[in-house]
Amino acid sequence: MKRVSYILLFLLLPFMALAETQTDIAIEAADNTVVTKSDADDAYEMKHYDKAISIYKALIKDEGATKQLYYNLGNAYYRANEIGKAILNYERALRLDPTDEDAKANLEFAQEYIKDEVTEQPELFLVSWFNALINTFGVDTWAVIAVTAFIIALVGIAVMLVVKKRGIRSTGLTIAVIAVVICFFANIAAASLHNIVTDKSKAIVMKEEVTMMSAPGSSTALIKIHEGRKVTITDDTIDSWKEVQLEDGTVGWVKSGDIERI
Repeated sequence: MKRVSYILLFLLLPFMALAETQTDIAIEAADNTVVTKSDADDAYEMKHYDKAISIYKALIKDEGATKQLYYNLGNAYYRANEIGKAILNYERALRLDPTDEDAKANLEFAQEYIKDEVTEQPELFLVSWFNALINTFGVDTWAVIAVTAFIIALVGIAVMLVVKKRGIRSTGLTIAVIAVVICFFANIAAASLHNIVTDKSKAIVMKEEVTMMSAPGSSTALIKIHEGRKVTITDDTIDSWKEVQLEDGTVGWVKSGDIERI
């Protein structure tokens, strides 16, 4: 009887191995399923927000971040009632393109759900005007404006040096001066926006409620801040704790896991 059992087992081994191989192939195929932004958009439209979030995050990881993916991910998190993560991704979209009006509008709407009373430091009129002006275009557009203005300035200088008529030379000089001013301002605007894009000091509170402490691991509580609050990291030297500053200038320490960088 045992001999028959061994013979049957021997005969079934190839089929068992084949079945196991087929199972592995099926799992591999499932793991390697190609998803697209359209799949995520469809999931969002069907109100399958968790699925949409998963696909958007996978696309960002595999294909790289874009303002549209961050914006859509923010919308999905908002619909899933995860306000902190929604604000985080709207901020990330705006970091890539500060001129995105849709991201600005949705960010402002999501910020209304923050429990904190945010008191921002008053800003000088000239600073507000400058920030509004540079946010009119993106980094690439300002760079193109700078290069174009520089070329026009060279043409104006060439006209001034070559042409003998005083009126034309005067016009060339005027054009050159205006173009140099535009080139200078465009370079400042491009550099300012580049600094915003590369700035890693801003973060969003991810926990429902976080207590700012007077020192890392201290028992002295300063103030409670809530999910979605934007902070500036001022001391990044300790792995488990970060010193942060609020909009009103308040400085304290929070656990690293309580915030996430924009």
